[in-house]
Amino acid sequence: MAIEPGQAEPHSDSRAGDTAKLRLGRAGRRRPLVALTFALIAAAGLVAAGFGIDGQLKPRTFTASQRNRIEAWEVARRWRVMPRAKIFPAAVPYRVGGKPLGSGSGIRLTARRLEIAPQAPCAKAAGASPAVLAVFRKNGCEALIRATYADSTGSLVLTVGVAILRDQASATAVARYLTGDAATSPGAAAKDLVLRPLHVDGTSAALFGTGQRQLSWVVGARSYVVLATVGYADGRPRVPVTSDSYTYLEMTSLARGVASVVAAPFGVAPPVPRCPGALTAC
Repeated sequence: MAIEPGQAEPHSDSRAGDTAKLRLGRAGRRRPLVALTFALIAAAGLVAAGFGIDGQLKPRTFTASQRNRIEAWEVARRWRVMPRAKIFPAAVPYRVGGKPLGSGSGIRLTARRLEIAPQAPCAKAAGASPAVLAVFRKNGCEALIRATYADSTGSLVLTVGVAILRDQASATAVARYLTGDAATSPGAAAKDLVLRPLHVDGTSAALFGTGQRQLSWVVGARSYVVLATVGYADGRPRVPVTSDSYTYLEMTSLARGVASVVAAPFGVAPPVPRCPGALTAC
């Protein structure tokens, strides 16, 4: 650019100042954009964190498979946590009824507990045939607990036992095998004499042994099988009791009554699992 005479030449510092102002103006315009970008990123982080915290605060939920396993565990532990005196009540009411008595309402009687046996292996307490013991082994029989009762007159004695099986399917398989597929509540007569009697010295059950068993009863209760075997208190050996309708009725009534009462708490449906932190079942 030409310079007129007397006109001063532009100073280089002035040009540098204009350039600096231009740069500052551009930087000033960028600052709000950068701040807005960081604010959006921070907000997104807070939202994501909020979702994470909300997920952690929500109660845990169980799948159907997990619920089934928890319920099965609750049922399987019952024989360990229930007091033996609760499993085998001191007195068990039962009813003998039917045509032989000529009464529709029947007679109400009570069986009295004589003794509770220590826990025993299934092979020892079952006292059954090799074929029956093989069925118990196949289905994972863990143990067997027993108790002996006497009827109201002291003329009949009974041993009832609870067999602990691997799971409900195993217990059902054992019960069906023992009864010919008929062991539904309140149970059915067994095809074989499947429980070893618990004799109790000094009582009406002092002579009650394997040779004195007259009949057996079976009740399935979830992962358990309740067995009952009846005999005479006088020690007489096995006889064809089915030929005497009243005796057979009284024996089956005693076996069914006691076995059903013992099986009842084992067959109750378990509570629905509650998730940690939840107010209702999940």
